[in-house]
Amino acid sequence: MRLPRLADWIAIAVVLTLAIGIIAPQQLPVTLYKLSLVSLAAAVGYWIDRSLFPYARPDELTLSDLQTASAYLRRAFIVGACIIGVSLGA
Repeated sequence: MRLPRLADWIAIAVVLTLAIGIIAPQQLPVTLYKLSLVSLAAAVGYWIDRSLFPYARPDELTLSDLQTASAYLRRAFIVGACIIGVSLGA
């Protein structure tokens, strides 16, 4: 049986969260708050991309490889910009 993708990173995250709980338990709500903001920003960025480019979804393009790659990069930049914006508090 194979482990799911990124299982080692999930294990590291769990260990670090436990370490935060032991060292500074008052920081656990802050950590949860920050994780929820980043997750929400990623979802909002994805939906912004889908709204702005409804006919240029990367997974449905049948165009050239360059156009498909640019659609993936466009989505990555939009999602990344949303995450950075929320993380910086803008």
